[in-house]
Amino acid sequence: MIEIAVALSIFASIFAIIDPIGNVPLFIAMTQNHSREEKIRVINKVIIVATLTLVIFGLVGQYIFMLFNITIPAFQIAGGILIFKIGFDMLQGGRPSAKRTEDEKQEAIEKEIIGIVPLGIPIFAGPGSISAVMLYISQSQENFFNSIVQLVIVLSCVILTMGISYVLLRNASKIFDRIGRLGTLAISRIMGLIITAMAVQFLLNGIYAVLLNWNLIT
Repeated sequence: MIEIAVALSIFASIFAIIDPIGNVPLFIAMTQNHSREEKIRVINKVIIVATLTLVIFGLVGQYIFMLFNITIPAFQIAGGILIFKIGFDMLQGGRPSAKRTEDEKQEAIEKEIIGIVPLGIPIFAGPGSISAVMLYISQSQENFFNSIVQLVIVLSCVILTMGISYVLLRNASKIFDRIGRLGTLAISRIMGLIITAMAVQFLLNGIYAVLLNWNLIT
């Protein structure tokens, strides 16, 4: 019963941080000019990239950060800058730079790249979710058995969350069909504002952590 309660708590936390439901409008806004086949390929990239990112960082994230001398605050700041640029473009009514330009329309891969950045990373697998997964996996170190159980629980929660995300994204087109193009354009502007706010929050969190680590604030 304790393991079930722990698993439910971890799942609820990871699901809330990744927020697949809240990310559906972002996906709709950023793929409004994509064909159905292109959207499916983007979705596949989002799920694969985000899942692999969370699993890899959960298992060896601390060593990756140590190898490249990267800190979570630095990751937050870099992600914030990237997201801010995309959100600002959407807010101005332009297409995010991650989308194709007119001269690149012959290269479908340019349209699909948003499945990797920014949807896969850092929107679905961002600093918050990466930090949470790393933290949960490292929590139980009393003995080997507990560590393995904790590892299985956390990775299962990640996979379940991504499975739900896949279902939600695959059905996002139905939402688009209901709200129409004007509704999607309106959502794009609103999501641009939200993405920009998310970016500012990422930056503030990163800066705050840096100042805290440097003992400049208490």
